[in-house]
Amino acid sequence: MAITNVTDQTFSGETNEGVVLVDFWAPWCGPCKMIAPVLEELDTDMGEKVKIVKVDVDENQETAGKFGVMSIPTLLVLKDGEVVDKAVGYQPKEALAEVLNKHL
Repeated sequence: MAITNVTDQTFSGETNEGVVLVDFWAPWCGPCKMIAPVLEELDTDMGEKVKIVKVDVDENQETAGKFGVMSIPTLLVLKDGEVVDKAVGYQPKEALAEVLNKHL
């Protein structure tokens, strides 16, 4: 499954079912750029079980505000639309995989 960019308007429809990793990011954010290839690898490894979506906080402030995102990257794990886990800042692939596997 490919990583999807979502907006304030499409967020709930894209995240209300199954396990979803949400990456709150911005184009100017250095650590966000560092984590992008990690998310691509995770998508390759776990794409059948986990959906990965990205939310640009500059363009989608309503969704970022709803989840209290204060620093980026913020990664939320949603299961059937409910937040079940959270990580802030750059995370190595192994750490993210461990977090996701807890919720599968």
